[in-house]
Amino acid sequence: MNPYVLVILLSSLGLGTTITFASSNWLIAWMGLEINTMAILPLMAKHHHPRGVEATTKYFLTQATAAAMVLFAGMMNAWTTGQWDLNNLQPTTSTLMTAALALKIGLAPVHFWMPEVLQGLSLPTGLIMSTWQKLAPFSLILQVAPSTNPTLLTTLGVLSALIGGWGGLNQTQLRKILAYSSIAHMGWMIIVIQYMPQLTILTLTIYIIMTLTAFMTFNKLNTTKINTLSTAWTKDPTLTSLTTLTLLSLGGLPPLTGFMPKWLILQELSNQEMTLTATIIAMSALLSLYFYLRLLYSMTLTLHPSTNNHTMLWRTKKQHKLPLTISMVASMSLLPLTPMITTLML
Repeated sequence: MNPYVLVILLSSLGLGTTITFASSNWLIAWMGLEINTMAILPLMAKHHHPRGVEATTKYFLTQATAAAMVLFAGMMNAWTTGQWDLNNLQPTTSTLMTAALALKIGLAPVHFWMPEVLQGLSLPTGLIMSTWQKLAPFSLILQVAPSTNPTLLTTLGVLSALIGGWGGLNQTQLRKILAYSSIAHMGWMIIVIQYMPQLTILTLTIYIIMTLTAFMTFNKLNTTKINTLSTAWTKDPTLTSLTTLTLLSLGGLPPLTGFMPKWLILQELSNQEMTLTATIIAMSALLSLYFYLRLLYSMTLTLHPSTNNHTMLWRTKKQHKLPLTISMVASMSLLPLTPMITTLML
């Protein structure tokens, strides 16, 4: 892709998200979401591969449906209240808006498009879709949540956590595994958004850091399937060792960073006397942990952990090491800073 075109598309992505962040009414927020969607479509289809074109078409249809629902809900609310204000939603329009935004970010039970779309994308584009594209809809969900039925949010969260865990169990494609991981993490965020929005923002930030590390690692190792992870040790033993810790952090094991948001969310749910909900999502985390352990098994136990004379360096992509290093350190070592982070954010 022409570098100037790439800069324009990435700038449009940032512009669309910024417009949604700064919007004070639903019409401007809808415009920001549309700019965001239109900017990523050429990035998704730039390889001119049939799977890429198919993924782009599915993504466009899904996002167009969600955008139409957002606009329809905003118009219904404006018809009822006489204004387009974000913070003045009626119960019916609030429910419809929550469903539309859930479709945009891939919450269960409207999650079916996400694994298929992510499977057809390259790893860098999949990274953008799994992280940056979540920001604008989440900013709107944060504003809609106070007026939304708590039962609806809890149901969406529990279903996403369970389906995100179950769906990834029998997958062999890394991009689909990361898609179901995203669905599960979104469920954890939605459950607590009605009680402590700051905790949702913290969870989203840590999720983005860990997902960034996973995508950059797989891109550097040039691997998209579980069976090709068995050669990762001969490509880069140090990176492979650190990747195992990153995957365990995604699974939420202590003493890694991923344990922090899960711990705080379970604590908040217990304070709200939602013991059963906390138990269900904690059990769903075990499902997610299983498919992360499958990746670890392929990386560390299916090939003898020693370098040989054929390191296959030609199969390793060259990229800047500093971003990967920073994100990897952050995804593994932020748990001791939990008291400071909670004081600043919560």
